[in-house]
Amino acid sequence: NTMTAKRTLIGILVATSTSSVAAFAPVAPTIRPATTHLSAANDENPSAVNQLANAASLSILAATLLFNPLPSHADGQTKEFRLPPIDKSDKSRCVLNSSKMGQANAARDKLYDLRECNLSGVKGAEFDLSGVIMTGTDLSNANLREAQFSKGYMRDSNFDGADFTNAIIDRATFKGSSMHGTIFQNAVLTATSFEGADVENADFTDAYIGDYDIRNLCKNPTLKGENPTTGADTRLSANCGPPK
Repeated sequence: NTMTAKRTLIGILVATSTSSVAAFAPVAPTIRPATTHLSAANDENPSAVNQLANAASLSILAATLLFNPLPSHADGQTKEFRLPPIDKSDKSRCVLNSSKMGQANAARDKLYDLRECNLSGVKGAEFDLSGVIMTGTDLSNANLREAQFSKGYMRDSNFDGADFTNAIIDRATFKGSSMHGTIFQNAVLTATSFEGADVENADFTDAYIGDYDIRNLCKNPTLKGENPTTGADTRLSANCGPPK
């Protein structure tokens, strides 16, 4: 049934697509659906043949999506990103702006670019900073308690002494960032990567960290020391146990 096949395909496409404007796009391979060409066996009924051809094409496309899906990476684990050049002509760029569109989709009316900004000591408690892009950014000693970071690209930046207590950090990456003495008490850290980050003296007490991410965090050689503010043992606060 052609209508049933179309409805099935629409359901698959909706499930595998996103309607939000992401702040950054992970590199993914392009899938080109196969096409089928059928010759009319009966010139007297071309519409029936066209319906059959359409149904066959839809079935092949559905099978392509089913057996060759796009890789489903959490943003925090995605290896490569394409980032646009920094717009240094925007003099108001280096300001914390809370999103009013809801953190789940990191939707904004324009790119939220804080790369190479000096925001040391900034007060961003309860801000929705979803979709933010940071590299070379200084957020040392920042107050980010209860802030939201969905799909945050926060690589190679300075978060020394920053306070993320009760923050929600989902599908984010801190790869290569410095997090000396950073506090993540009772924070939600789902699908978030600390690969190559320096987390010495950080505090992860009562933080929720997914199984995959905690295994990687426990392998981080900088997971050691004691938080200078809370006194928590860094490794034990992450429930990683003593170093092997």
